[in-house]
This record gives sequence, structure tokens and C-alpha cells, in this order.
Amino acid sequence: MRLAIYLAGLSWLLLTGGIAFAQSEPVKPAGIYTCVDSRGRNLTSDRPIADCLDREQRELNPSGTTRRKIEPNYTAKEQAERDERARQSALQALRINEERRRERALLVRYPNVTAHERERKEAIGQIDAVIQAARKRQTELLDERKNVDTELEFYKADPSKAPASIRRQIDDNAQSVAVQNRFIGEQEDEKRRVNARFDEERVRLRQLWTPDAGGTAK
Repeated sequence: MRLAIYLAGLSWLLLTGGIAFAQSEPVKPAGIYTCVDSRGRNLTSDRPIADCLDREQRELNPSGTTRRKIEPNYTAKEQAERDERARQSALQALRINEERRRERALLVRYPNVTAHERERKEAIGQIDAVIQAARKRQTELLDERKNVDTELEFYKADPSKAPASIRRQIDDNAQSVAVQNRFIGEQEDEKRRVNARFDEERVRLRQLWTPDAGGTAK
């Protein structure tokens, strides 16, 4: 008899405890999902909306505020295209940032027209000095060739009798003249490149300089 009463009491405690536990557990409110479908309709449901699997959906709180955004389900091709667009956008942002960094560096280096033209003049002056030295060497080579030609006059009747040393001097002189001519041509090309670079910088800087610095205000 006592055992029966004990078991009955235990069953009652378990039953009432389970009910109390169930009542104390909070009930999570059902989600509210909303989207605009392909036909422009505003759809709402208590679960993710099948007609909007290919577009963004929003899960709302009971107050109507957005709890989270649900990204669309993309095919592998669509996801690859999205990734490529994101990559291109990131590259474009990097290019823009790099361009702005270069512009800031240009402004620091050339705060006004005078500073820019002064550096152009110095750069061109250095190249001109190198060209002048090469032209001086050309003149020296010309004088050397005249001296060799004077010696060669003795063998004018039969140049084949001229010593091998004279023929070597003539060949060496011709090669040296060719080297100087080529070098001067390269320096002239370099001068054109330097001028072109400064011209390009001048166009960019005119957009960055203030009017007082000799440019046009942006």
C-alpha cells in the first residue's frame, strides 16, 4: 500500500514538473519573410518564399524591423559571375586609390608650376650635358681620322701597301664613331621621353593645382 502511494506521488510530481518546465520555456515567435518577386509583387510568408529563391529576402522581427537578409540561391555559373564582378570592383577600387596616392605624391613634389618646370629643366639639362660630351668625343674622333688620313696619303698610289696598324686605326675609328652616333640617338630619344612625361604630368597637375599655384581649381 505504501509503495503504491509513493509511486502515485512520484508520478504526480513528474507530471506537474514537466508541465511547469514546458510552460517556462519561451516560445520563439514565427519568422516573417518578405520579398518582391519577379513580377514586382510584395510577398509575405511565415517561411522562406519559394518564388523569391533567386532574389534577396528579408526576415522580419514581430515589430517589422529587419532581423536578417537572406541571400538568393545562385547557380555555380551565377556565383562565379558575382565573384568576378566583385573582383573587378575591388581591382577598380585599388586603381582609384593608387591614382589618388600618385596625385598626392605629385602635389608634394610639385606644389606649383615653377617647381615642375624647374625639375624639367634640370632633367633635360643633364641629358644635354651627356649629349654635349658625346659630341665632343665625335669631334675628337674626327680629328683622329684626319690624322690617319694624312698618314694614308703616303700610300695613295697603292693603299694595299698601307701598314696594318693604319687600317686598324681606321676600323677602330669608324666603330667608335658609330657607337657615339648610336649613343647620341639614344639620348635624344630619352630627352623626348622625359619631355613627354613632364607634359603628361603638367596636364594632370593643372587639375590639382590651386589657381595661385598656376593651375585650375578642381
